[in-house]
Amino acid sequence: MAISTALRDWLLDSDPSLRWQVERDLTDAPPEFWEATRARVTTEGFGAALLSRQDADGKWAGGAHFPGGFFDSAEAQTPGQPWVATSWSLKDLREWGVDAAALEGTVEKLAANCRWEYEDLPFWGGEVDVCINAFTLASGAWLGVDMSELARWFVTHRLADGGWNCEAEEGRSTRSSFHSTLNAVVGLLAYERRTGDTSARDARHGGEEYLLRRRLLYRESTGEVVDGFVSQFTYPHRYRYSALTALDHFRDAALLEGTRPDRRLADAVEVVRAARRPDGTWLQGTPLAGRTWFAVDAPEGEPSRWLTLFGTRVLDWWDAAA
Repeated sequence: MAISTALRDWLLDSDPSLRWQVERDLTDAPPEFWEATRARVTTEGFGAALLSRQDADGKWAGGAHFPGGFFDSAEAQTPGQPWVATSWSLKDLREWGVDAAALEGTVEKLAANCRWEYEDLPFWGGEVDVCINAFTLASGAWLGVDMSELARWFVTHRLADGGWNCEAEEGRSTRSSFHSTLNAVVGLLAYERRTGDTSARDARHGGEEYLLRRRLLYRESTGEVVDGFVSQFTYPHRYRYSALTALDHFRDAALLEGTRPDRRLADAVEVVRAARRPDGTWLQGTPLAGRTWFAVDAPEGEPSRWLTLFGTRVLDWWDAAA
């Protein structure tokens, strides 16, 4: 879809972390142009602000997945969870396009000083939660850590139905979930792109097939649309599944592998298309509850630049193939 000049200018009037992606994906700017914008993420805007919050010992907010002292604090009794600790901060910086060189020394500092809240396990080894391990796998690969052992963990921890579930390790579920499976395949794709290691590709494809069997929307048991979250679009989405975040992953995977869109994505595409407003924007949904370092997108109910980037590039990809 050729976007209007007004919509393009609105998207470009944004933080460098978003603008370089708009330039690359929606304006056909040459690489040297959007790469120059991407280089600014380290020194300007959201990227620079989040880098400045890093503690001297390499962590953010004094903890791995939760702030230091969180479970003994009043904050632990409030809805949601904080989104400010190390794993979340690394995820944001990586997805915004920060150059790994800006975190020189972080790998070593986290190896020495940061351990998971679960059983005090070392940071770069991951723990037992699928989503946490997916974020760690991708962030470690980005920063040059050998993450091959954690990549193998995903191969051996897939469930019988093809996907993953964060509750499986505690014996609370034997069925895969939308959220856990999407986070797993996103992490595995990021690892493969960074390292060139395709040893876990079959596992990733299996997880993607799990989502495709459900056409990104439906319960496998009844064929009904999953209530709520599949059609609720929010940025930052943190760990949360939606048809939009899933489609953005399938676009990313197809571009890496040189494949065409799977036709089973069609229903999810129409959910995303139906949410687009006449002016070409998507509205911000309800943010996930919890403390943040700072706002990175529009308030609830207002046009979201991030969601508009994701929605536009997904529909462009799908419609071009069609």
